Amino acid sequence: MEGAARVFAGEFNAATLQVPGTGGDDAPWIVTPGGGWCRRLFLVGALTERVESGEMLRCRLADPTGAFDLVAGGRNSPGAAAIRSLPIPSFVSVTGSARMYQKNGTTLLSVRPDEVLPVGRPVRDRWVLTTAAHTLRRLELLEAALSNSGNADGHALAASRHYATTPAAIRALLDMVDTAVKSIAPPVAGEPEETGPDARAVLMELLESAAGPRGMPIDELLDAAASAGISRDAALAAIEALVVGDECYQPQKGFLRLL
Repeated sequence: MEGAARVFAGEFNAATLQVPGTGGDDAPWIVTPGGGWCRRLFLVGALTERVESGEMLRCRLADPTGAFDLVAGGRNSPGAAAIRSLPIPSFVSVTGSARMYQKNGTTLLSVRPDEVLPVGRPVRDRWVLTTAAHTLRRLELLEAALSNSGNADGHALAASRHYATTPAAIRALLDMVDTAVKSIAPPVAGEPEETGPDARAVLMELLESAAGPRGMPIDELLDAAASAGISRDAALAAIEALVVGDECYQPQKGFLRLL
């Protein structure tokens, strides 16, 4: 199953390359200057703006490098309904589809949200660190592509050729990552750390009990975790860690299942 890409807004918004999907009905890939191939996205940031425009809901989701444009189509779409229920500003996680189109000679990018969940700052900070690690790995592949290595990654080669990538461009992306990581406030000295049940272990046990092709509804999983003494933020962070570690996946929207 295809995983969701993690990229910073500063990189995503600079994309100008779109590559058709391999199948006739597959959505195209949006390729970023840092070598990210985006079709499905997992984002966490601050929801800072919400504007109704006819049947469309347009929002801004900010991370430390910029902001994503969220566009929810249809007044009754799940993503739009979830966004309307949230205060502005608030931290949210978004799973959605990357979109690119041309208007008056300008490339416009947006994300169509499928699932929006309220989260806390710890989840946002974890996303920043995870996305930074993903970006650094991609930049290593770009550097290898620039060195004309015989084993260069094909995705990195396609990105480097389209964007005419230079060492200076890679350094600029590294600076962006550095800025994002430095934006995370360190824990306050002497502040007690949270203690309690192991969120990951509890979630794994709950998912193991939810045998079946659809797995377990995420809302039901969060409620069960809360009954076990796991906070919502801790449960969402553990879910992200399980997905990043390829230990579980979403067989359909709103459900989670162990691999």
